Amino acid sequence: MTTTTAPSTAVIQRARISDISRTRRISTGVIEILVAVFIAFVFARTLQPDMFTKFVMTPGGITVGSMGDWVIRSQFTLYLLAALCVVIGAFQLIKGFGKFTNLMVGFVFLFLIFSFLTWQAAGKSLNLAGMLSSSVQLAVPITLGAFSGILCERAGVVNIAIEGMMLMSAMVGALMGSITDSAWLGLFFGVLSSVLLAALHAVLSIKYKIDQIISGTVINMFSAGMTAFLSQKFLQTRQELNNPAMFTRVEIPGLAEIPLLGPIFFNTNFFVYLMFALLIVIQVALFSTRWGLRMRSVGEHPKAADTLGINVIKTRYMAVLLGGLVAGLGGAFFTLGSVGRFDEGMTAGKGFIGLAAMIFGNYTPVGALGAGILFGFADSIGSKLSLLGSTIPSTLMSTAPYIITMIVLAGFVGKGHVPAADGVAYTKE
Repeated sequence: MTTTTAPSTAVIQRARISDISRTRRISTGVIEILVAVFIAFVFARTLQPDMFTKFVMTPGGITVGSMGDWVIRSQFTLYLLAALCVVIGAFQLIKGFGKFTNLMVGFVFLFLIFSFLTWQAAGKSLNLAGMLSSSVQLAVPITLGAFSGILCERAGVVNIAIEGMMLMSAMVGALMGSITDSAWLGLFFGVLSSVLLAALHAVLSIKYKIDQIISGTVINMFSAGMTAFLSQKFLQTRQELNNPAMFTRVEIPGLAEIPLLGPIFFNTNFFVYLMFALLIVIQVALFSTRWGLRMRSVGEHPKAADTLGINVIKTRYMAVLLGGLVAGLGGAFFTLGSVGRFDEGMTAGKGFIGLAAMIFGNYTPVGALGAGILFGFADSIGSKLSLLGSTIPSTLMSTAPYIITMIVLAGFVGKGHVPAADGVAYTKE
């Protein structure tokens, strides 16, 4: 009796998984085709065939690595992008892209955004290189937040406190950077404050086994309240405490002269270089070292890992503290690498968007970077619309990253590979 029941249950489970996968494949393909229809009928058909769009291919204020402008035929380009979306959507409907589904969804989103820019700038000029450079910098806190989430959740600890850690790091970084007149010391103390919050989250969720969502929410509320209080009490009344030394643009000789890529990636902010360095380090550490294998095993099957002699509790503590360190770097970017001062709530949900980028990137550093740049690109559009004289309010376009976040969290791109023990407290037997 037992022999026949077990296979029957397994067959039912496989059938359910197959139905869910088929439903996602069809719904994703349909949406991709609808995007193509939208590009063709809303954008392309409203333009004249003889209209051109001019994209400036060198960021403003930079002369090294300059490149000639890119002039394209607007309507033809839009129809071409619509056709590419149709091909992607049709293939998704018929066969599916499997593990590359998220990547193709990302391409469709990029086609849609580029179509919008081509349509808006038809007959005008738009500094595309400047927008791309801005996108990379806007992607820094989102991507670092995603890296923080990956480190924590690969070890089985949900960390929604990334937003609070980033906000605290931004405030402490600005305060200490102003007092010491050193960007490096500001970065150190900012990261330290984030690590302390991570330690609190680790103790609450790992030692005392408090629900990890509740623990993260408490830290977010504490950070929002504490930073607002300190800002109103000290930083707003004494401006010398809110004027930190900043990390400036660093030019890499030779590489900075590469057209288009040089000004964007090799003549940029210190935090951009740090983001790519962490990408390599975390990717290699998680998937090519024994340490990474142990961490991932703790997130997948902690009991089996414990049986093999891996200290599950210690590994999870280490993962959360490392996640706090990376989140602190993302928070310090706001005050020490971008704005140059602290304002209440200045992280503006970037920590939560980072978690969406983590899911979109399938819990991998490379995927998270791609998702982060996509979110950053969507975020940079609003600031450029006013320069084009667009009738669409820039405040409306500024909601684009949050709309994409909701789409991702709603499951449009699939669940991806969620660690099996993610969010499950472990008790050593």
